[in-house]
Amino acid sequence: MSRLSLATCQQTGTALPSYLAGTISGGAPVTHPAGIGLVHLGPGAFFRGHQAWYTHQAMQLAGGDWRICAVSLRSSDVFEALAPQDGLYTLATMEQQTDYELIGAIAEVLVAPKHYEQVLARMTAPTTHIISMTITEKGYCLTAAGVLDRTLPSIVADVAALRQALSQGDIASARCVSAPGLLLQAVWLRLDAGTKLPVLLSCDNLTDNGHKLKAAIRALAAEVLAAAGTVADGTDSANTPASRKALEAALSQLICPCSMVDSITPATDDALRDAVKAATGLADAWPIKREAFVQWVIEDVIPEPKPAWAQAGVTFTNDVAAFEKAKLRLLNAPHSTMAYLGCLLEVDTVLAAMQHPLLCRVASDLVQQELLPFIAPIQGMDLSAYSAAIFQRFLNPSVRHLLAQIAWDGSQKLPMRLLPALAEHSAAGRRAPLLCLAVASWLQFIRLRASQQPDVPFVDPLAGELLTIAAQCNGDAAHDLPLWLNHPVLAANLPLDKAPLDNSLLNNSLLDNSELAQQLSAAYQCVSSVSQGIPALEAALTAYLQHAG
Repeated sequence: MSRLSLATCQQTGTALPSYLAGTISGGAPVTHPAGIGLVHLGPGAFFRGHQAWYTHQAMQLAGGDWRICAVSLRSSDVFEALAPQDGLYTLATMEQQTDYELIGAIAEVLVAPKHYEQVLARMTAPTTHIISMTITEKGYCLTAAGVLDRTLPSIVADVAALRQALSQGDIASARCVSAPGLLLQAVWLRLDAGTKLPVLLSCDNLTDNGHKLKAAIRALAAEVLAAAGTVADGTDSANTPASRKALEAALSQLICPCSMVDSITPATDDALRDAVKAATGLADAWPIKREAFVQWVIEDVIPEPKPAWAQAGVTFTNDVAAFEKAKLRLLNAPHSTMAYLGCLLEVDTVLAAMQHPLLCRVASDLVQQELLPFIAPIQGMDLSAYSAAIFQRFLNPSVRHLLAQIAWDGSQKLPMRLLPALAEHSAAGRRAPLLCLAVASWLQFIRLRASQQPDVPFVDPLAGELLTIAAQCNGDAAHDLPLWLNHPVLAANLPLDKAPLDNSLLNNSLLDNSELAQQLSAAYQCVSSVSQGIPALEAALTAYLQHAG
């Protein structure tokens, strides 16, 4: 069977998107394919099912040169799948009936380590107005406190590379490996060339993502410039390509909108490839599937020109944080809770979790008792209806969303999804046994993965140090919790007494006098019963929920 491409679409009579051939909605003929106006870092499945789809819709509706140069920062998998297909791929929207749509928004795919000069050329082109990114929480290179982590190997390497390039008067000669490094280099080169700076648009689940991105880039620039000398009169040294003050001023004015994204996008599997082949008559190396629900909320600060995203259904607002909080608390929090507790119960998917009486009750009670009542109203949004719709989405039989996939990168996700709500309850003097259960389930999940090494990988940027702690644990809350609670992920996000890492914690104020620590202790002891088998865990959960209620 022929593989999907522009040529095979023509040969088989497969209709192309209007911005590649035919007409746009207004009837104006398309004589040339739309040009590239966007560069996107991190062209994974979510991006292709979400932002690329919105851009595809915008060009279908209003035209414009808004096709995308998709850049992978490391892996060549997407390049190998989509380059032979001219960037084309199939999006399967999976509900009661599956619909298939051909997406042509991606004009080219580049891999930064292989095509670095081309990537820089695209990012610095005057026709590139927006550089967006879906790089997951860890791609921002931040500490647990949300600021640039200058100790990360990628940041250390980028600082060295940019300092060397700066000393040679040729910023383009640097080869950055992190997203903040690459973005700083592109902005620097555009400033040096007198080219208008692009909008830098975050498209992921990191809270306050745009502001954190901007702060990270500015911090990285400061680190690089710290080694750049100045002459006696205080002006920039001659080997500085762009004026230090001009760069600092430009970075302070960068437009980095915050955004919130939502749509469940499970991993592609062979069953999807076979279904796409049967439905379209063409083989697609990497089709994408997602649920019908899709949402994108962007801070309303992007100037023209920009794609007709609003026509395609994007919400532009001055209060992204409100939408973001609602999603993190009402979707991501129960998602993560089901993931960690579900893995302990050997439940594999979200749908199976919703069909498990104890898991479904934990997720529902968590939202109804400890999350939904404490979210401020949002104009034009019915939070109760929004939450109910989320649980209906969890029941979609056509979307096989693996709990193990949701469980990835917990050290990056919990500080946004669970820990802020737990800290708020503690500060207000409210009990939060279900949030404590969720956090304890994550800790036990790490112990589970430690016992399964190396057969089952533990996917987390802090895997090494978390597994090291897990190896010291014995399942007893009095012994284990002090080890966990001194880790920066928890210590930086929960209002707990700080204490040294030793066994004297067995009787100190951390566990004896802290109400929050006592709740965590009870939850941890509950899920530790998994060591006695799943029936023992289910019995412990039943008793815990009765007490929590």
